[in-house]
Order: sequence, then C-alpha cells, then structure tokens
Amino acid sequence: MICFSIIFVNHHDNNKYIIETLELNGSVEEGDALFKINCVGCHGITARGLVGPDLHSITQRLNDKEIIKQVTGGLTPPMPSFEIDPVNMSNLLKYLHSLE
Repeated sequence: MICFSIIFVNHHDNNKYIIETLELNGSVEEGDALFKINCVGCHGITARGLVGPDLHSITQRLNDKEIIKQVTGGLTPPMPSFEIDPVNMSNLLKYLHSLE
C-alpha cells in the first residue's frame, strides 16, 4: 500500500518543493495507486468526477505548478489540502497526464 508521506513544509511559499517535484520523472502506476487511495471519493474511480471535477484533460487546463498548488493547498473547496512529498506528487502528476 502506498500512502502520502508527510513533510512539514508550507508548499505555497516554498518554490524549492515545486522545483524538486518538477525535476522528478514520476510513475503512472504509483500515481494511479495514490489516486485510488486518496482521490476516488471525490473524483471517482475513473477520475470522471463526483463531488470533485472530472480530471481528464486537467493537464490541458492547468499547468503542473498550478496542479501542485491545487493539491497541496486545496484551493477550491471542498477539496482538502494534502501534505505530499515531491516523489509522490511527481507520481500523481504523471498519472494526471495519462488521463488526457
């Protein structure tokens, strides 16, 4: 089972976190597992949306930096903020890119 690792960083003020995340080459499979553990309750098992929006083509609407800020900051209620390490955030981004 893969879980988000907690790091104690204010992601909104920390460009180092974003830079580190974007330098990594995530895994679609690991990102899919993270999504299924943490995101399906709101976005559905196929990421087509429930309470949260459909995430297919999200990477065409938002750039990676915007997605990172959304995930770590929960910018649009009722989305919660998530404390996620750069490796797992990179994995989640890779998975979201696969939804196009």
